Amino acid sequence: MQTVKWWQNAVIYHIVPRSFLDTSGDGEGDLNGIIAKLDYIAALGVDAIWLCPIYESPREDLGYDPTDLRSIDPMYGSLEDFQRLLALAHARGLKVIVDQIWSHTSDRHPWFQESRSSRDNPKADWYVWADPKPDGSPPNNWRSAFLGDSAWTWSPERGQYYFHNFLKSQPDLNWHNPAVIEAVLAEARFWLELGVDGFRLDAVNFYFHDQELRDNPVRPADASLPDGISPKNPFAHQLFKYNFCRPETIEVLKHIREFVQAYPGVITLGEVTLAEDSIALSSEYVGDQRLHLAYNSALLFDESISATRLYQTLEKVLTHFPDGGNCWCVGNHDYGRLRSCWTGKEASGKPYPEGFYQMMVGLLLSLPGAFCLYQGDELGLPVARIPEDIPVEEIKDPFGKALYPILPGRDGSRTPIPWIADSLHGGFTTASKPWLPVPQSHRERAVNLQDNEPNSLLNTWRRFLHWRKQQPALMRGDCQMLKTEEPIFGLIRETEEQRLICLFNLSEIPTEYDLSPYAECQTIRGIDMTAQRQGNILKIPAYGTFFGNLPPAKENYPPFSPPLVQGRKGEGESDRVMALS
Repeated sequence: MQTVKWWQNAVIYHIVPRSFLDTSGDGEGDLNGIIAKLDYIAALGVDAIWLCPIYESPREDLGYDPTDLRSIDPMYGSLEDFQRLLALAHARGLKVIVDQIWSHTSDRHPWFQESRSSRDNPKADWYVWADPKPDGSPPNNWRSAFLGDSAWTWSPERGQYYFHNFLKSQPDLNWHNPAVIEAVLAEARFWLELGVDGFRLDAVNFYFHDQELRDNPVRPADASLPDGISPKNPFAHQLFKYNFCRPETIEVLKHIREFVQAYPGVITLGEVTLAEDSIALSSEYVGDQRLHLAYNSALLFDESISATRLYQTLEKVLTHFPDGGNCWCVGNHDYGRLRSCWTGKEASGKPYPEGFYQMMVGLLLSLPGAFCLYQGDELGLPVARIPEDIPVEEIKDPFGKALYPILPGRDGSRTPIPWIADSLHGGFTTASKPWLPVPQSHRERAVNLQDNEPNSLLNTWRRFLHWRKQQPALMRGDCQMLKTEEPIFGLIRETEEQRLICLFNLSEIPTEYDLSPYAECQTIRGIDMTAQRQGNILKIPAYGTFFGNLPPAKENYPPFSPPLVQGRKGEGESDRVMALS
């Protein structure tokens, strides 16, 4: 087995600074708020923090529209505050990963202001410009990823259209121009010299466009939709072929890897979503000469969870990432919260109970690869509703403003963290009004309430994250999938030191499982497990879990899981159905 680096199985805590903790009393979170809660973060047992953008910006898109990638936005504090955060995080053993927005800038960025001033200035081709069609319309049919409208905006200063994959206030940089790449990396070097541990690369599959500006094909009615994209989004009406996800990206990733290798220990984490096949594409972006990690839409499927779908997903990920490099993403500032995933309901239509989310802690952290834990998901926060929790007039997300009520936008997963249940705004701010409201349902899951409840979801995350660090198989082990029947999902993680079997009941129906082919399995103590073992029969309750240590593999050891015993129909009554592997 190859040597595994820390980042390959790291747990990265994803922070939206604007919503974490406000210490200045202006209703918006800041760097000092993160500093004040570093002990909370370290106590979770995570390996690193990832900070959403903290740079100067008009913040039309949560800071993903920078005007200066070297300056801290005064709303968040100062560069000195960031340096203190970096030092104090390192003192607690936490690595710090900062967002880098390289595919575009704000239209207020000095580069763009110069670029659009004329057709012959030094930065004239730093962005993507094109003449109109003879009738004055945009150069082609490309649509923006946010609103589904034209991805081209007219600039009277140049008498041309400029291209933007996202908002019209976020013009795309021209990555076909080597001077742009060097300028972007010069901005990044500033943060590397400060001592950051890595970059999360925003929209890395959006760096390049088709230079011939060919029209995107219309998506056939019977074509599948990429994971993580609502069929209601007009953007999905086209196949993603020419305006992004271009093959030229692969070559530039080699240049980026060479650049960061000059700073030992620095890693890159790429966002690869909004793609026809985000698993396959993200796997092409990682490797020795490419990015270290990439996250994708693998788990963002819009259906109730099942062992079959999880098996298919993990099988595909293992096939495409044979040497690692995958980072699992569930809750996210763009894609809702963990509690909203998989429709938020069982196949029967009932909301998942609390036990489901307790079980998912163990399942998600048993998967091979890195994992991003989004702030608030450790508390089990539901997505804030519009208009019940966030009045329509208080929507901040431009995506939400434009498409509500067809689509609610992303504010529902960006509301402030509730620290103290009975304090003003959940203890997030002393201001009369936070930038987004704190829902009452979030107060009921506040940190101070869960701190003192041993079996709270917060303490489940803490226990499992710390226990995981003591399991060599979970920290650096290979993964063998088990062929089980519904509703059991299982896998074996293995190193030379440990062979660990992990089993999860994904249903509300108590289930029995035959362990006889693994008769030497030793039940692990010291971690939450709800399964009860009677001889070689496991009795796994609704949304129950089991972890057991196996002896070293033998040549005649069964390659797949043995039979599942179907769930009970009633008290004291059960049927057994032997599964064929």
